[in-house]
Amino acid sequence: MRVLGIDPSLNSTGFGVIDYSSNHYSVVTHGVIKPSRSLPFPQRILTIKTGIEELIQKYSPQEVAIENLFHAHNIRTALTLGQVWGAALVAVAGGDCELFEYSALEIKKAVTGYGQAGKDQVQHMVRILLHMPDEKLGNDASDALACAICHLNARIFQQMITAKEE
Repeated sequence: MRVLGIDPSLNSTGFGVIDYSSNHYSVVTHGVIKPSRSLPFPQRILTIKTGIEELIQKYSPQEVAIENLFHAHNIRTALTLGQVWGAALVAVAGGDCELFEYSALEIKKAVTGYGQAGKDQVQHMVRILLHMPDEKLGNDASDALACAICHLNARIFQQMITAKEE
């Protein structure tokens, strides 16, 4: 199974593509979509949408996991993130992928075992789980990979339950 994880942000939307097979994760790619700060707001949103569309076209994930907007520091931030999140949803829908949403708490707990873990803890565990100790990994890409790991863990668990019921 191939999953695209997305950590939406106006300045730096993280992404990570992970393959899962035979109880093994392997990183296909990871990085950030970084619109120029000099672009007008609508163009920045378009850059993010187009970037996600290109990722879906290039890597053909079966499913997409995105961090949902559970809370924001203020209303302006919430509105901005909501618009970025909406652009990501449109890109995913256009790529005909199934979308799954997870809160930051769920993602952190799935990767570190603790829902209040800090960014450094998440990044450290992502590196361990994906066997990438020496690779440079920014917080946005790390969060996106963590989102993909969270989703894969949920899917694997669901498959185990389904198999036991049959």
